[in-house]
Amino acid sequence: MTSPVQPTAHLVSVGTCLPGEPVDNATLAKLVGVDETWAEMFIGNTSRYFAVDLATGQVRHTLADIAATAADRALTAAGMEPYDIDGIVMGTATPDQLMPATVNLVADRLGIDNVPTYQLQSGCAGAVQALDVARTLLLAGRCRTVLVIGGDVCAKHLETDFDPGTRTSAELVNYVLFGDGAGAAVLSAEPAGAGIAVRQVLNRLVGLGREPGQVIDWFGLGDRHSDRTAVSEDYKAIEEAVPALARQMFWELIQDVGWAADDIGFLLPPQLSGRMSDRISDAMPAPDARRVNVVRQVGNNGNALPFLQLAELLREWEGPGRAVAVAVESSKWIKSGVALERS
Repeated sequence: MTSPVQPTAHLVSVGTCLPGEPVDNATLAKLVGVDETWAEMFIGNTSRYFAVDLATGQVRHTLADIAATAADRALTAAGMEPYDIDGIVMGTATPDQLMPATVNLVADRLGIDNVPTYQLQSGCAGAVQALDVARTLLLAGRCRTVLVIGGDVCAKHLETDFDPGTRTSAELVNYVLFGDGAGAAVLSAEPAGAGIAVRQVLNRLVGLGREPGQVIDWFGLGDRHSDRTAVSEDYKAIEEAVPALARQMFWELIQDVGWAADDIGFLLPPQLSGRMSDRISDAMPAPDARRVNVVRQVGNNGNALPFLQLAELLREWEGPGRAVAVAVESSKWIKSGVALERS
């Protein structure tokens, strides 16, 4: 008697959106007074994209704007229409509003209705968490095709009208490090499009008793004039913790699916900054695997990064093989990963 075919989630397509034109370090130095040489040597990012005009403070694009564009591009790449989608999951740390959820604004713009929607508030691991929820819906048979979205607009937390001489390097680093963007993927219970099977998705909270590595604060009417910093991070703690967490997730993921490190053809490591991602890549297992790093050119745009990496992966990946993607969130320490296989 033949064994029943096990259900599998498939990555059909990916779409991305970066708002406006790239802002290089020279332009950033003129706008906010950061040292161009320091930005390149310490962070390693050469450019990033902002949904806010730093010169005027004008909001040019909301998260819903760029997320809807990325989602529409993913649907087009999949050859699908909005009515083909029967579930949406979104991961973000910076929703446009607390309510309504940004995922529902995106669904409305796409013309999608009467489907389950989920929004996960999380940092860089949120995109992988969203993929995990989507995969679970597919494997449970609750949906046949799920749209997964990840994105962040970090620039809305950055001041645009200030004297650079009054800001410390710990504050100015945010302008160099972060950027804005969105990405989306279509996952299906049926093999289609890119023909990549999502073999496993893992998420592990490992923050018990550990101080947050990053804090993004919200301000309401009662405390909008607070002098506390909206965004802060312990960059040293992040530098120390993320490489080890990334390696742990790599081994846990491939052991879970029964792969060997030598089986991995592509590795998508955590994207913190150009310099840090290079360091993490060098320290990761599978030295012969091709690294997919994008943060140097696009900035740390949070939940968009895994989708930007996946888009680059699809451009480079030809023929059968295996790929592993790892993301680490430093706010309360989450390690996550995705195992992909192409037959």
